[in-house]
Amino acid sequence: MKRAIARGVGFLAVGALGVGWTIARRLTAPAGPRTFDLTIHDIEKGDDGVRRVVLDRTPQTTAEGIYNLWLDSGDWVQLSMEKSERDPDRIARTVTGTSPGLRLVVGERASWSGIYYANPADAGLDARDITISTPVGPCPAWRIDGDPATWAIHIHGLGSTRAGTLRGVQVATELGYTSLAVTYRNTAEGPRVGTGRSTLGNTETADVDEAIGYAVRRGAQRIVLFGWSMGAAIALQLANRPRHDDLITALVLDSPVLDWTETVKANCVRTGLPAAAGQLAVLWLTVGPLARMLGLPESIPLRQFAWIARAAELTTPTLILHGTRDSSAPARLSQELQGQRPDLVTLKTFDADHTLAWNSDPERWRTAVTRWLQSRVPC
Repeated sequence: MKRAIARGVGFLAVGALGVGWTIARRLTAPAGPRTFDLTIHDIEKGDDGVRRVVLDRTPQTTAEGIYNLWLDSGDWVQLSMEKSERDPDRIARTVTGTSPGLRLVVGERASWSGIYYANPADAGLDARDITISTPVGPCPAWRIDGDPATWAIHIHGLGSTRAGTLRGVQVATELGYTSLAVTYRNTAEGPRVGTGRSTLGNTETADVDEAIGYAVRRGAQRIVLFGWSMGAAIALQLANRPRHDDLITALVLDSPVLDWTETVKANCVRTGLPAAAGQLAVLWLTVGPLARMLGLPESIPLRQFAWIARAAELTTPTLILHGTRDSSAPARLSQELQGQRPDLVTLKTFDADHTLAWNSDPERWRTAVTRWLQSRVPC
């Protein structure tokens, strides 16, 4: 009997570890191709020449705001806020722009995205391609010139690309800043290191730190960090480094990951798993031997990313823009951080999902960021 109980306990323990391993593997997975899970069912053209694409009805395709469809062919289609019902399973969205020469085809597969601009030219920006030398090799970046003394460094999130930051680069450019839209290791554009797995900002921070050095060597006296999702976690790490005191003057964080442990637990609950499953994943991330079995170079010190617990250590004025329907990084953590540090943290909420606050209301997003930076960053 005792042996049977012991075996049962052993099987439960192994099963629990397996659940944690699966979650941790998915969270740190190497950058992969985009998923094309939508179908263009019809293409309509009105008497006024306006085109509409008919898509599957999903929470994404019915969302308020402006978005982009990325096609399996590599092309893109920009969509306006206008939408119209077709039947219980389908909805039409109005087309406002496409990649050059695109001929829309019924049946083509597509992917819904908040990455509205494919490159700086699409966003009306005059950029040049540069590379930032990092400890793991060259990382491509876009540089948009402005005031040589005031720079903005734009950091994309996990699974995204620097194109996603162009929404913020537009604002920084209008304010006259010089901007760098950067990449880092183990992303679609950065150098691959080891197994290609993300360390959730732990090692990636070193790559972005080199972008700060690049800016300083070229005259930067003030730097604003724009961070999106995991990019916000990287920005907070950089702002907390003593050598950047009086250099990093402000943080603009969209959908920030403010605590990886709480974020993982919240995502488990969202998918129908108990929060405890997230804690099991944390073991695989933070215990050295388990992390190496996972394919990571070393354990990840998640406590360093727990900014609710570390709120007293914050020193940099911070603007947070967060969607109240964020399904990845809980908005309640941003609310808690503002509650603890109202002297330093300003929070603007939007009716939007993860990193889609700009898309849900571009003008409000741009106005909020512009006014806040004008009041915090010297000209």
